[in-house]
Amino acid sequence: MTSMRAAILLAAAAVLIAETNPVYEVGTPERITVAMRDGVKLSAVLIRPMRAGRPAEGRFPVILNRTPYGTGRLEGTAPYFVSRGYVVVGQNVRGRHGSEGPWRGQVDDPNDGHDTAAWIGRQPWYLPEAEGGGIGTIGTSYEGATQHSLALGRAPNLKAMIPVDSMSNYGKFGVRHNGAFELRFFNWIFSLGNSPSPVTGPKPPGHYPSNDPNTRDLLAGLADKVPEYVRALPLRPGTTPLRLAPGYEKWLVEAMSHGDYDGYWKNSGASVVDHIPEYKDIPILHVTGWYDTWTWQVANMNFVELTRAKKSPQRLLIGPWVHGGQAAFAHGEADFGRDAGLDFDAVRVRWFEHHLRGVKNGVESDAPVKIFVMGPGQSRKAPDGKVMVGGRWRDEREWPLARAASTPFYVHADGTLSVNKPAESNSSTTYTFDPRDPVPTVGGSLSSEGQLAPRGAMDQRCRPELWACKGSSMRLSQRKDVLTFRTEPLGTDTEVTGSLIVKLWISSTAVDTDFTAKLVDVYPPSPDFPDGVELNVSDSILRARYRKSLAKAELLKPGELAEVTIEMYPTSLVFGKGHRIRLDISSSNFPRFDVNPNTGEPLNANRRWAIADNTVFHDASRPSHILLPLVKR
Repeated sequence: MTSMRAAILLAAAAVLIAETNPVYEVGTPERITVAMRDGVKLSAVLIRPMRAGRPAEGRFPVILNRTPYGTGRLEGTAPYFVSRGYVVVGQNVRGRHGSEGPWRGQVDDPNDGHDTAAWIGRQPWYLPEAEGGGIGTIGTSYEGATQHSLALGRAPNLKAMIPVDSMSNYGKFGVRHNGAFELRFFNWIFSLGNSPSPVTGPKPPGHYPSNDPNTRDLLAGLADKVPEYVRALPLRPGTTPLRLAPGYEKWLVEAMSHGDYDGYWKNSGASVVDHIPEYKDIPILHVTGWYDTWTWQVANMNFVELTRAKKSPQRLLIGPWVHGGQAAFAHGEADFGRDAGLDFDAVRVRWFEHHLRGVKNGVESDAPVKIFVMGPGQSRKAPDGKVMVGGRWRDEREWPLARAASTPFYVHADGTLSVNKPAESNSSTTYTFDPRDPVPTVGGSLSSEGQLAPRGAMDQRCRPELWACKGSSMRLSQRKDVLTFRTEPLGTDTEVTGSLIVKLWISSTAVDTDFTAKLVDVYPPSPDFPDGVELNVSDSILRARYRKSLAKAELLKPGELAEVTIEMYPTSLVFGKGHRIRLDISSSNFPRFDVNPNTGEPLNANRRWAIADNTVFHDASRPSHILLPLVKR
């Protein structure tokens, strides 16, 4: 490197450091309210840059976070931004933590977000977009949904966003999942329902918990009883202490009872893909993890559809993380190496420095997609005692990868999984699914799980401490209602990056039942793991009544052949040499999903249970298989 070039690079680096290092004092959070168009006042905090104990002179770009969880979490993050010259505004959504009005999920967020952004634009400390400022948004999960709601409401002054693990499109995946119900939302609503009621403003009947101390104690104990309640499903109004917070009970009962993908879900206030034309055209950094609960929606829906429809840069960042785990390098029972965790505040500031302030810091030339390719796993323990999976970051030009070859791996009667298509003219496997003894959830894409189940990559065996295992310690593959199909030991490292799609030819003795799919990385035995390891990679489910369309249910005809497609969450994993790729097929994954009673009764309204004999076909005319996106290394 020439001395001139080195000097130029050092000078550029000095400018960047000066623009991103702390230069301001951080003010004490100011408690404020912001009036919405209908007169409802939402509580918020305002945190401003300070100098010598007084608000710094001048105007600043704004970082906005809208949350149902209280602004306390933001107050811990805000100093990073405020010290670098941003005003931070944290706002409690309608009906939460001092904000007036009823909480109704995200229904009110497009309008409320619009009105909040307009209010920010009128403040003397706000630096307008035209002068090199604007509003950037941050937040994870529900707070990601409120960011999408801002864009759906075409909020003024909104200039850039970073929705992380964002709750969105949840009538397809997330709350309902290919027709089934994700029971983490049972736990989530029970947790929301025991939050303190607002202390100001009107309290419409039927929306707030009582202020009576005994009532509060009952609601506070809800989370401890979630396993008991999900074992006793369906949930009927008035049968649990959640009736004392009827607005929350109403949301949960409706979500559990409403399966058809229609206006109820499409107009929820956070359905991006159903409202692409209305969605504001702004730069977005979409962030998720391979073991997050929202990976499919973030990567395969929001990023893909907005990239197609909008001119502003859309970027995608996917790590090996569980929900909200961007700073960590180990999740579940897997260690992905120290590089897997990020300084995420630095990632966010870099994005906003460029898109709010116009700093040329390299964001403009970043690859559109950055993914963490997990593996190839080693059959040894990492220093933290977890399975050493490892991996590395890689830049890509698009998602899904154009070079990934979607390759069918067929299931066979002898339990093998291979690229060879079955030759038999008539071959099938039948198992009995008893909804009173569902397959336990061991790891996976979970959030808001509470006591339901552990999350992330885990060895697929029961533990007595998992209540759904009923004291068992057997491997899930030992169960008679789990069909396992596995490859021979791989002769070379094999990368799978992209969407995972399972196509099955099935029949059932029931009028409705579920089919589940799980991709597993089977490690060979080793000194550290004498019995080997079976790590889950991805899973999904399909409620058979929605096999043809999520828009309208259609029951099975017992004994008739049906073709079903199960879309699993995407992944990026190198299955190591000597490992096996395994596909598990069953009819339950509890308590990740609610259990199908097999009776065909209306959702969340069954009074009966039925045992189903479910059949998977694997012959020349009915070649059940999984499509794996293989990437040459």
